[in-house]
Parts: sequence; structure tokens; C-alpha cells
Amino acid sequence: MNEKYAPLFTPFKVGNVEIKNRIVQCSMGGTSLFGWLEPCHFDKEAAYFLMQRAQDGVGLILPGMQCVRDTMGRRWLWQNKRMFKELAAWMPEFHKTGAKLFIQLAAGFGRSMAVTPWMVMLNKNPLLNKLASPIVDVSYSCASASATPNRWAEDLTSRPMTVQEIHEMVEAFGKTAKMLREAGVDGVEIHAVHEGYLLDQFTIKNWNHRTDEYGGSFENRYRFPVEIVQEIKRQAGADFPVSLRYSVVSKTKSWGHGAMPGEEFEEFGRDMPESEKAVKYLQDAGYDMLNADNGTYDAWYWAHPPQYMPDNCNLEDVEHIRQFVTIPVACAGRMDPVKAAEEIAAGRLDAMAIARQNLCDPDWIQKILHDREDEIKPCIRCHNGCFNFAKYKGTANIQGLEDSLHLGRCALYPPTMQHDRYKIVPTKNPKKVAIIGAGIGGCETALVLKKRGHHPVIFEKSDRIGGLFLTASAMSFKENDKQLLRWYEREVKEAGIDIRFNTEVNDLGTLRGFDEIVVATGSVPRTMPAVKGFEKCLTFTQLLREKVPVGDKVVFFGGGQSACEAAYEMILQGKHPIIVEYAKDLVPAQNVCLSNASFLRDMMLYKKVPTYLESTITEIKDHTVVIRSKDGKTVTEVEYDNIVNGIGFVPTPVGDKAKNVHRVGDCVAIGNLRTAIWRAWDVAMAI
Repeated sequence: MNEKYAPLFTPFKVGNVEIKNRIVQCSMGGTSLFGWLEPCHFDKEAAYFLMQRAQDGVGLILPGMQCVRDTMGRRWLWQNKRMFKELAAWMPEFHKTGAKLFIQLAAGFGRSMAVTPWMVMLNKNPLLNKLASPIVDVSYSCASASATPNRWAEDLTSRPMTVQEIHEMVEAFGKTAKMLREAGVDGVEIHAVHEGYLLDQFTIKNWNHRTDEYGGSFENRYRFPVEIVQEIKRQAGADFPVSLRYSVVSKTKSWGHGAMPGEEFEEFGRDMPESEKAVKYLQDAGYDMLNADNGTYDAWYWAHPPQYMPDNCNLEDVEHIRQFVTIPVACAGRMDPVKAAEEIAAGRLDAMAIARQNLCDPDWIQKILHDREDEIKPCIRCHNGCFNFAKYKGTANIQGLEDSLHLGRCALYPPTMQHDRYKIVPTKNPKKVAIIGAGIGGCETALVLKKRGHHPVIFEKSDRIGGLFLTASAMSFKENDKQLLRWYEREVKEAGIDIRFNTEVNDLGTLRGFDEIVVATGSVPRTMPAVKGFEKCLTFTQLLREKVPVGDKVVFFGGGQSACEAAYEMILQGKHPIIVEYAKDLVPAQNVCLSNASFLRDMMLYKKVPTYLESTITEIKDHTVVIRSKDGKTVTEVEYDNIVNGIGFVPTPVGDKAKNVHRVGDCVAIGNLRTAIWRAWDVAMAI
């Protein structure tokens, strides 16, 4: 192991429990041992995943959060005796790894509940909500400290929790923690005075307008989380460790709007002076560790940083509040292991909290320990498989039902949380397989085929692997994407896969001697010949990869994720982008996580980027574009130096469908890395 990592592999204590190293796996939606959005039970898929992480070398593992009252079915966790017996039977095997397990318990979501359209309908109709309440009580699930607007559906208002409901929940925390200790669990973590969840909504004065003992003064606003830890200590024992998931500052400007890194703003949530006081108060109440970052669901990119956020984005604030407590403090949020090791060695931090990297590479810690860093598959912070809750203006959470029911998966590594569906099964009938295209889909197909014992040969018309991902990774803030490309280059080479560059295949009939053919030819930019002057548009490849000079004012015809990312790149270059989008919001897509989308939307607002929503370009002249509103009432002519085609892509399949011809990636349908990689596995496992 490189000595720069050595501080990560020293022990520390949470209460009286020793953790073997300074690596903490943060809790992630979908990885709860008690299930996710279904009647609580001992979840064997999550248990398999968590056992793998422990075997990899994580010191402290936090499974996905679980509300003390189940979201679906409304049963209190402590009522399910069988579930705790199964947990108790599993714990001895888990402890053989040397890792420790803290179960993360939650009070609830409040206004952060990611309501779907049908949930909004139930909440607006008291009779329907009452009829559905034995299964799902939307009013209860969304209840908050006070009447506040839901983050996902602006026209849905949370009702205030009753004092009786608060007391019932506090008691449930104690009962559940006691049963967890009896089952052999090492501690609990409370979720959370963090990320704008229910307990955070009580603590923040702009969100809590109560006049009873749970509102008003600082002590009253923090009473709920204080009573929880006190009840846990009373029922489970004073020496039972209790960690707290904690947001140092909210980084929130108003309902639905967060602050950019480095932005000067007036804090709408918890500010630093209050946080300095709060951490000492919470420590004195009984909490044994702070697992900390920043943000709320209104500034979600601080707690769930996409690639656009800087590495270690929360570290400075977390290290600041550590000065006010004596309990250990872990920091989460795009943590770089080398930087974390430096800070731990310097005594400014106690542990590094990592979440998504644990999803995309099951062996990343072992690779560090055995000097194989270049083999680590990097997380690209896309959220496409793990947590793609999505919304845009006028919608609730529009995430697909399949994804809602199965969080915690990974776009880059399909076996995560679905190991029975995606696994390498050696073939009994090795075949020679031609793969047309060396994009991510083609390379992933080849790697899986090779592992199964087949003989893949890749034909690539250019001189590099990557396909359109070479363009997507060209932006200055896409270092993780660049690392992923390097990973594929290395893996294909190490696997000894035959790849034939500068070889274009337009006719599958020219391929001889292959048992199967996989087409992975990707997509090309969509065009709009009906728009006069459309041929003047540059492609993303010309703009980002070929770096064609574009001048200062760059118009983007389309406001999806790709266009907004490119516009952000123009901002970083000191240029002035202009965006024209037909929908009512930027990034109007079902498959883009709100964390990623809201950063791009807030960045465009922060930089005052001229944005024409519900509008389209009707003519592109030599130096101006004609923009017409959707209703046709407003026509604007805007000057530009260059214009970029951002209206999307269309598949480019090669050859007709046949029994031995398979397709993966964007040549099937336009998607993202997740669809490309998962389709690659589906095809490679079927051959």
C-alpha cells in the first residue's frame, strides 16, 4: 500500500466501539437491511451487498436509512420480531469481517418526501388518503414541523405533526434501538439533522413556526433529536453508540433554491454560528459521532454532489465545526481518499465517509491496499442507477416505478443490489463474437463476453475507444468521466481483447466467421431541416472535443442535460451562453437526478444566463437567431457568435435484425451510461 493512504487504516472509537479503520460507508437509499418502500423485512439482497462491502474492508457500515415507522404498511419496526431474529442470525457472520454495523434509523421525510403524482392526488383528497392510509398515508409521511411546501410538488403543503405523533416516534426510536442491540448490532445512526429531512425541518427556524415545546427557541427546535438520543440511551443503554447524520450548514437560499460553491448569499436554513452552538448541544445530549456534510433537498447537490461540484466540497465546513466538539467527526461529499488521509493525519478529521464508490467497485479498498489503484472503477456521480429521483417545474417526482422500488443500484456496475440477475456465468459453448463500435456499450459487452469465456472482436471506425463518451468527457469538470475512459482502455487491453481500430463496418454481411454480432454503433445528433439556417449549428463534438472557436455569445438550441453541461463549460471559460428550451424548465427529463439537474438550473440562475423557456428557434440568421414563444405571442431576435445543436440524438443502428444480431447502447434507443452498460450485460449474458 502506498503510505499516503496509511492514516485511513488506523482505528478510532465511536463511544466504546472501536472501528478498525477510518472508512465509513454512508447510508444509501435502497440498501436498508429492512427493505425499501415495502413492508419491512430482513432484506437478503441488501445483506449480501453489505457483507461484500465489509469483506472489501470498510470499517463502519451504515445500511440504507429506515424510518422507525415503515413507509408502506405503516407498521412500527419494533413490531416485526421475526425481522430482528433474522438479523441476529446474520450478525455473527458479518462480524467475522472485522467491520462494525450501525443501523441508520429515521424519523421521516416531511416536506422532503419524494411524492409522485398519485401521492399528490391522495394528499389533496382527504377521503382517498384515509382509504389508502392502511397501506400508505401520504399526509402522515409528509407531515413536518409546520405547514411548508413540499420540495417535489410545490402545490402540496405538509401538515404539522402533532405532539402525540412526536412522542410516539421518540418512544419507537428507543424500542427499535434496544432490539437492534439485542440482535448484535454495534450502534445506530439517527437520520437526521441533515439534508432537510424531518428532524432538520424541526431545527431550522425558517421552517419551524410552532408555538409549542417543539418550536420557537433554539432548545425547543432541537428538542426532537435530543429526546430521540436520550430515549435510545435510556432503553438501549448509555454505552450504546449513537451517531448523528448532520448538515453543518444548509447552503439554501429559499424554497427550492440552493447556493453555488463560493456564492455569497443569505442563509435560509442553518447558518454556521448556529451550527457551532448546535453541535456542542447535540454532543452534550448524548450523540457519540457526527457524520457530516452540508445541504438540504433544496440544495441537494451539497449532500449528493454531481461531477459539477468540487472534490471534498464539504470538508472545510465540517472541519470547522469539529473544533466545537470532542466526539469523532466524519466528512462526506466527494471525498478524495488522499486528501482525507492527509486531514486525518493532521488531526483535523476523524473519518472519511464514502457512499457511491462502494456501489460501482466492490473491491476498491482492496485495490488500494494492494497497490492496484489504477484498477479502481471510478464513480462518475451520475446518480443514474443509485438515486435518480427526478423532477422539473410543474411535476412531482417523475422517477419510474422500477427505479423507485429499487434504489442503490449502479449505472456502471449492474451486479450491485441485483447480483442474482447480473452475474458472470462461464459459457459451455464459446463463440466468436463481432462487436461493431468501441463505445462504452461495445467495450462493456466485450469485457463481459471475455469473462464468460467467449472470443469478442471489436471493430471501431476511429482510432480510440469511447465513442460519443469522448465528447461527454471532454469538459473540464468531467475528470471522473476521463478516469472511466482510462479504466476501459486499461481493462480492454489487460483482457487481451482483439480491437481493430480505423475499421468501419457498414454491412454486416461483410463479416465472416463470427457466430454472433453485436451492434453498438451509438447515435448521431438530431437535425431540424425545417428551421431555416439550422446547418449553421455546431455539434457538441465540435464544441467540446474539437474545440472549434466559438466567440463569446453561444446559443444552445435545447436546454437538456447535455446542453446545460456544455453551457456550464462555457461559463467556466468566461463566455456567455444563451439557452432556448421548448419545455417549461431546463433539464426536463425523467432520467436525470434532481441533484444533478438542480445544480445546473441554479448555476444558470446564479450566472444570469439568458434562458428562453417554452420557446423555440424558428430561424438562424448569420448573426442573430429568431426565438418564438410556444404560444406564438412573443418573438425575440438575439445576437450570437455561434450556435450549438442541443436538441438531442437519434439512434444509428447498422444492419437488419436477425437471430444472431444483437444491439446495445444508443443504437437501440437514446439513453445514458446506465442503459448502455446494463444492455451490454443483458446481451453478453444471453449469448
